[in-house]
Formats: sequence, structure tokens, C-alpha cells
Amino acid sequence: MKIYSADTWTIGELQEQVTDAGRRGLVIPPADTKKAVLETFGEALDFPEHYDVNLDALNDSLNDFADSISDHAKAPITVIWQVPEAFRTNRSFGVICEILQDAETYAGKDLAVIAVFL
Repeated sequence: MKIYSADTWTIGELQEQVTDAGRRGLVIPPADTKKAVLETFGEALDFPEHYDVNLDALNDSLNDFADSISDHAKAPITVIWQVPEAFRTNRSFGVICEILQDAETYAGKDLAVIAVFL
């Protein structure tokens, strides 16, 4: 997982770099609570209706999401997660980062994550 400051790269610049690299980009909008972040990931990545809003479900659903990329021979995806300052102090921030890093490792080149600190 790469981490950038919004002062370094704008979301638009990152999206352009992702596209230029032959990848699809998905932007995760900012959210400032654990529940809101989990809901936002579920909506943005089109997790199934049975997706529970908890950390275990995020982990499982990200792995399923990664499988769907490789199973359908789709172009690799880069997730651009916008992280507001208020959420970076939340205890669940580090856990979510670990889950995202695990998903990247699981997916290989099919999934990359960029966190942009707002």
C-alpha cells in the first residue's frame, strides 16, 4: 500500500497515473468513522448485499473482490482511498490498513491500494 499526502498528488493526478499504467482506478470517498469507512468500501467496491459492516467482512469481501478480478481476466485495479485526518486517529485505521495490505498480497498484481491523506 502506498501512502501519499493530498498536497503531493491530487486524486485526479493519481487517477491519471493509474490509467496510464493500464489499470482501472476506483476512488473510495472520505469517511470519518469506522462504520462509515466500511460502508463506503462496500458501496464503492460493490460488495454483495450480505456484506456485514465489520472488519472480518471487509477482509473476506476484499479477497472475494480480488478473486473476481483474476477469475474474469479483468484489468488490474488500483483502489484510491481518501483518508481524512480525523479518521487516521481512529483505532481501526491501522487494522483497515493491514486488511488492505493483506488483500494486496493475496491478489498479487491484480489489486493495489493507495491511501491519500487529506
